[in-house]
Parts: sequence; C-alpha cells; structure tokens
Amino acid sequence: MYYDPIKKGEYVEKHVCRDNGDSVSRKYYRFRGGSWYGGIASGDVIGCNLACKFCWAWRFRDRYDLGEYFSPKEAYMRLKRIAVRKGYKLLRLTGGEPTLCVDHLLSLIDLSLRDNYRFIVETNGLLIGSRPWIAEELAKREGVIVRVSFKGVSSSEFAELTGAIPDGFGLQLKGIKNLLSAGLRPCSEIIPAIMVSFSDDRDIATFVAELADLDPALASCIDWEVVILYPHVERFLRRYGLKPKRFVRP
Repeated sequence: MYYDPIKKGEYVEKHVCRDNGDSVSRKYYRFRGGSWYGGIASGDVIGCNLACKFCWAWRFRDRYDLGEYFSPKEAYMRLKRIAVRKGYKLLRLTGGEPTLCVDHLLSLIDLSLRDNYRFIVETNGLLIGSRPWIAEELAKREGVIVRVSFKGVSSSEFAELTGAIPDGFGLQLKGIKNLLSAGLRPCSEIIPAIMVSFSDDRDIATFVAELADLDPALASCIDWEVVILYPHVERFLRRYGLKPKRFVRP
C-alpha cells in the first residue's frame, strides 16, 4: 500500500522537531566534512518524508531514538567548526529531508549566509511543491542553492522506488515550478538531480524534455544520480527485486 509523503512528513516532524519558543531544534545524527561539491561541511539529519528503497542513510534516517537535538545556532557552530578547519565555503544538511522543521532550516541558512558561507539545500522538493511559501523564503536568501533530487523519471517509477503515492512525483515537479516562480535562477540557484539507475533511456529523454519545458536551462545542468552499491544498499535492492541499470561501487 502506498503512503502519502506529505502526511508522512507531518508524522516525522513530531519526532524530529522541537519548538523552543524562540527557535526550532532538529534531531541530528552527526556532523562531518566530505569531498562532495569540492568540499562541504554536512549535518546528517534524522527523518525524511520518503522511504527510498535505495537510500544510503537507512541506518539513521527513521531512527527517532538516535541522535541529539540541536538549535539552529548549535548546529551552525558545529558546521562552521568543520568548515573553518577544512577550509570549506559550503554547508548543507543531508541524510534526511531538510525542509522538515523548515523554520530550523531557514534560521540555519541565515546564520550561514551572515558569515558568507553558501548553503546547499538538498531536497526531494515535495514540501516546496506543496507549500509555495517555502520557495519564496528560500528566494529571499541570496547564496542558497536548491538541489531537487527526483526519484526516477516518471510517477510510476517514483512510486516503485519510494513506495509513496505516484502523485508525489508531480509535487517534485511543482517544487521546481515554485522555485522558478519565486525568482530562483536555473543552474546557479536551482539544480535538478535525477536518479536514473532504474530508468530506460527513452523515459529519461521524455523527462528531460519536461524539465526543459519549465525552463530550457534546466536541461543543461542536470546532476545525474546513480545508486552507490554499498553492501547494505545492494541487500535492500535484492530484497525489493530492483536491478539497477547504472551504478557505481564505493
């Protein structure tokens, strides 16, 4: 049976967000540096409104008993220490869905931008699609890059890979539309990422044309995603009967 990712997100927020009155804390699993994007300080957050069958972060994504709550300022100081030590200019949240506890995210971005860091919002775009005001808030903050990660190239593939209702794929596209409408620029501030490990070439071409209809520039800056076959990911794919056409090994 398919689940509704918007309702799932509301459930998850009750377990990973904490309203402190003057700020919203979020549950984190860890903070770390890494070589993605040429070097970035990352906070791995607990909780997502999708349950992708190829997810690398399954160990902590849905484990609400793990981790620790951090206020935006506390999380920012953890990220900043890593960035200063490593010489990074980029910060991000990853692992779970950063637009859950969105007030926490926006406060964290504000702190980052004041110190001239750029912030990458890695998102599935579902909440941005269902709540246009999130796109408008992100657009107010110069120095934000929104990377929308599509789970497949069609509504049926989205449902197969995530277990969510097929309509969720349309919300991902609506997320891109809302970001464009809010004034964010394709390629410099909006990056479409597409999981193509399970997709046919013809379906990929059809979806790329769909993105180009929104803005022709989007087709020129797609971040092509393929499954990284970590041992646990490979086990899950076998369990679900999914065979990737394209993949890399760690």
